[in-house]
Amino acid sequence: MLFLIILILTIASGYFLPWWAAAIIAFLAALYWGKTSGLTFGLGFLAVFIAWIILALVKSIPNNNRLATRVSQLFHLPNWILLLIITALIGGLVGGMAALSGVLVKKALQKS
Repeated sequence: MLFLIILILTIASGYFLPWWAAAIIAFLAALYWGKTSGLTFGLGFLAVFIAWIILALVKSIPNNNRLATRVSQLFHLPNWILLLIITALIGGLVGGMAALSGVLVKKALQKS
């Protein structure tokens, strides 16, 4: 449930909100539906990781990956796929940390 909510909302918001909206979505979803810390981090990471890959491919495939190829050359990467994976890893870490923060805030509020 948490995975699907973060995934769908991150993909939907990727078209009209800034990149950091994924962190807010993961935080709020984990605050409401999160249960355990480790599982919530993994679900947040995986959901944003997959969402950012989907969003990057949707924007990159129509132009035959020209911009992605040029940016990967700028960073001395062998191909654009490695750039895609690095980008998704950064997004996944943002989503995982935000989801972990959400579940930890939920636990802290329940104790008081």
